[in-house]
Order: sequence, then C-alpha cells, then structure tokens
Amino acid sequence: MKAGISTACLYPMLLENSFSELISLGFRHYEVFFNTVSELREEFLHKLKEAADSSGSTICSVHPFTSGFENFLLFSGYERRYRDGLEFYKKYFHACNVLGAKILVLHGRKKDRPDISEEMFFERYLGLYELGKEFGVTVAQENVNLFCSDDPSLIRKMRKACGENCAFVLDVKQAVRGGTDPFVMCEAMGEQICHVHLNDNSPESDCLLPGFGKMDYERLFRCLRKNGYDGSVMIEVYRKSFGDFTELLQAKKTVEKLCRNS
Repeated sequence: MKAGISTACLYPMLLENSFSELISLGFRHYEVFFNTVSELREEFLHKLKEAADSSGSTICSVHPFTSGFENFLLFSGYERRYRDGLEFYKKYFHACNVLGAKILVLHGRKKDRPDISEEMFFERYLGLYELGKEFGVTVAQENVNLFCSDDPSLIRKMRKACGENCAFVLDVKQAVRGGTDPFVMCEAMGEQICHVHLNDNSPESDCLLPGFGKMDYERLFRCLRKNGYDGSVMIEVYRKSFGDFTELLQAKKTVEKLCRNS
C-alpha cells in the first residue's frame, strides 16, 4: 500500500498553494480536491502537473467540487440534466488524464429521494462508470454520511447489480459519522475497494489525523489485506482537525509505517 494525502486537508487554502505546502512537507502521493471550475482549465492543470513532476510526486485520484451537487446533476429524475452532467464530468476525466490520476471519487445519491429508485441509481452510476472507462478512469463510490452509500446493505446491492463494473472508496470518518462500523463497511465493499481515505476518531471527535485517536488500524489493514487491497491510503481530514503542520508530519509517519507493515 502507498501512503498519501488529500489537498482537501488544507482547505480553504488555494489548491495550488496547498499542493505546494504539502510538497514542502515531504508528501509525494496525492488526491487532488478541485474547489471550483476555473481549476479545471488546461493551463491550471498543467501547472499542477509540473509541480508534481518537478517534486517527484504522483497524483492518483481527484475529488470533484460538484460532489455536493451530484444528487441534483446526476441522480435526479430529470434525464436531460443527467446527460448534461455526464458531459460536464468529462472535464474531470480530462483533468485525471492530464494529472495522471486513475480514480474519480463519487458521493452519489442522497437518501430519501422519491424521484429515483435504487435501480435507477445503479443505472446512472453505470453510465458514469462506463464514461470514465473511456478515459481510463475508475469512478469509485465513496461511503458518505447522509448519502445512500453510508448503508452497507446498499453497497452490497450495488455490487450485485453492477457486478465488476463498480468500485468503492472506503472513508473511515464518513462511516463513523453515519453510525456505521467501518469494518462492516470494509467487508461490504470487499475486493472492489480501489481507494482509501484514512483518518482517526475518538469519543470526542469523529475526524482526527491518523494516530491521534483510538482507531484499530491493525484490524482495518487486516480487513483491507483480506480483500486483496494494495492501493493508496490517503490522509483526508478537515483543516479544523489539526493544529500545527507538524501534526501532519506525525500522521505521515503513522500511515507510512502502517503501509510498510501491511
């Protein structure tokens, strides 16, 4: 497994500045979290790629700023907006190609949507998944609190409905926040986990840097190994989750050790 970090950890610092800051701290493997449409411009993308290449860094995944709108853009009953949404997501897939990323993180459909059934959700996901494949990008459904994906039973149904044409992002804090055991979620996703957002938690907080809480990482990594996982393990927290940047370096050492021992 390979340790890395999401640029989202320094939000709302500008993306290019957060990328530069994290590079200066010694991180070399990334998820890029886009925050606005201008960051999908060709010139901006190439500057990010140049910064990565010049530092010996790699970018394995991207996170759309439209995650909060996917429920509206892609997973509503309005077919034309879904088709237009697919066209817009081509911009993200192109960005993946420029940056060398192979994974796009999806939030998907919120709960309690009477205008779209589970079957339609799976069909819409498959349409986006197939479009991503045309660009060499895997569209991976993340378990997200308040979204239908925070239910392990929905994840199992999705695997049955989509077969091999689905992939998942396991996010520990999102499971904890939604009251779901992250180990149960890991088992539900099984061998179709293709990406991991790693964080920690305690009785006082559902989102801490790895190593700053009570998470049983040995058990988590056993679950990942059991399901054949050997991909990226990305530190992903909020800026309010830590104080000084030296704490990021402590978390970096923790995750790198976990990856070495896995």
